[in-house]
Amino acid sequence: MVTLSGLLSGRGFVWGRSVLSLMLREMATSYGRSPGGYLWAIAEPVGGLALMTIVFSFVLRTPPLGSNFALFYATGFLPFTYYASLTSKLGQAIRYSKPLLAYPTVSYFDAILSRFLLNTITTLVVFVIVMSGIIALYDLNVSLNIPAILESFGMAGAIALGVGTLNCYLFSVAPVWERVWSILNRPMFILSGIFFLLETTPEPFRSMLWFNPLVHVIAKMREGFYSTYDARLASPLYAYSVALVCLFFGMLLLTRHHRMLLNEGA
Repeated sequence: MVTLSGLLSGRGFVWGRSVLSLMLREMATSYGRSPGGYLWAIAEPVGGLALMTIVFSFVLRTPPLGSNFALFYATGFLPFTYYASLTSKLGQAIRYSKPLLAYPTVSYFDAILSRFLLNTITTLVVFVIVMSGIIALYDLNVSLNIPAILESFGMAGAIALGVGTLNCYLFSVAPVWERVWSILNRPMFILSGIFFLLETTPEPFRSMLWFNPLVHVIAKMREGFYSTYDARLASPLYAYSVALVCLFFGMLLLTRHHRMLLNEGA
């Protein structure tokens, strides 16, 4: 006799297998075809951080927080690249997995979730390697605030998931939006707090920058690495609210129009 729990467990197995299959496909196409594979995931942020450290160490005597340039910029650069990369990849999820979405067991949500999980796991591994390398290389005495670090990653992941899901619909119905989004997102690299602290920014710029949710993400990350820094202006509630609003509208639009996107989308 077939039971409800059996049906649920069977559906859960099929769903989990679909997500895992999409993750393995993503791993093979993103990292398996390029020389070095996963090494590029580490080399790219290391190269960017090294360039920023060298340039700003000549211009400034000390970073805005602490005494080590590499640590300061890493605590801003790595969360930002996680967000920027993930929003772009999630925006392309339907287009990338379109041939597989023809199967009834694979949904657009599976495509989004698989990309989210794979890129989040990859980012966490790269983050641990890079930050451990910086601390060991410069022999830094760092007292880690693990809850603050995890909260920062939680906010960054939630914002990227929300914005990326909304972009998944917009990239499909209006391909030009992908280029527009890329242009609009470039100033965020400067306005998200990678190079400065929100608390030391003069008004009225401080109040305007506060509405950028990535400022809150980076502030929390720095609180996790600097025991003397209190991210008193950071608001996880605001960051999660932005993420939930974007996720709600993204899921609503995809649920209503995903069949049209599969048949007629770009």
